[in-house]
Amino acid sequence: MKYAVLGAGAMGLRYGVLLQDAGFDVDFVDTWEPQVNTIHEQNGVYVSRDGQDKRLVPVNIYFPEDYDGDPDVLIIFTKQHGLAEMLKRSSRFFNDRQYVVSCMNGMGHIEKINQYFDKEKVLGGTALIGTVLNKAGDVDFIGKSGAGSMNIANETEKPDEMTYKIVDEFQQANLNPNLTTNFLGTLMAKVIFNSVINTLCTMFKIRMGEFIQSDVASKLGVQLIDEAFDVCERAGITLLNTRQEEWETIQYVSEVSNPLHFPSMYQDISKNRPTEVDYINGYIYDLGTKYHYEAKTHDFLRNLVHLSEFSGTFDVDSYVKSLVAAK
Repeated sequence: MKYAVLGAGAMGLRYGVLLQDAGFDVDFVDTWEPQVNTIHEQNGVYVSRDGQDKRLVPVNIYFPEDYDGDPDVLIIFTKQHGLAEMLKRSSRFFNDRQYVVSCMNGMGHIEKINQYFDKEKVLGGTALIGTVLNKAGDVDFIGKSGAGSMNIANETEKPDEMTYKIVDEFQQANLNPNLTTNFLGTLMAKVIFNSVINTLCTMFKIRMGEFIQSDVASKLGVQLIDEAFDVCERAGITLLNTRQEEWETIQYVSEVSNPLHFPSMYQDISKNRPTEVDYINGYIYDLGTKYHYEAKTHDFLRNLVHLSEFSGTFDVDSYVKSLVAAK
């Protein structure tokens, strides 16, 4: 099948390049000008693995307005706050035959996708795969070849022939897909995972492997997991894992799969970009309030991340000058 990846950032490039390496036809579409222009100028994207063996991989990349392909499957990997623009600009090449797979972080994206695609054509997923975009046109795959996995589910929770074909081709690309028939439970499992790893590693500027070595990692993680599970139980969402299994997944990914990985939220905040914390910890808190439950630890962490975002962009020099001038 032919694929088009909407959002050629770290994860979009990883999925697309692995599918391309497996022999499938892949195009990339992005709205970030430095990314598109750099890849055009160097005739491809530089790909390394754990910082080693860098190679130039030829890829086809376009701005949405310039793309005239006819893909069978769209893989969406934008940031949550950039999704609406990407969909609007790309809608000119959408059709009712296409399927959509989105493994974005957080929650809120499915509703936006449903404005353009029927539920029967939408698959939601969660990607437990670490990847870093070093700079425009330069991406680092974290972990050995074949590392990482993903869960995927139809929004209708009824797999069809096309679903099985997508899962088979993802398997050929070493993306290690696990097909489930629990849509919300599949998506929320990754939200809970990220609500622990992304937020805590970001706040303290540490890798996943560093976090899991801490004596307090378990206490912090279990507290966040318990709050999130309490919310989901009240919302009637059956999760893929038990509370203990969720923590064991965090342990395994941090110790074995991606110990050298800085989570995506840290990558955003280190570059003074807005994070997706409102779609992760914030989503858990906001969902809980609908059922008269306050996940206070998640709300506290959300506000800490926003404070860190603010401090990273605050103009201290101008502020000091204004105070001096006011005296």
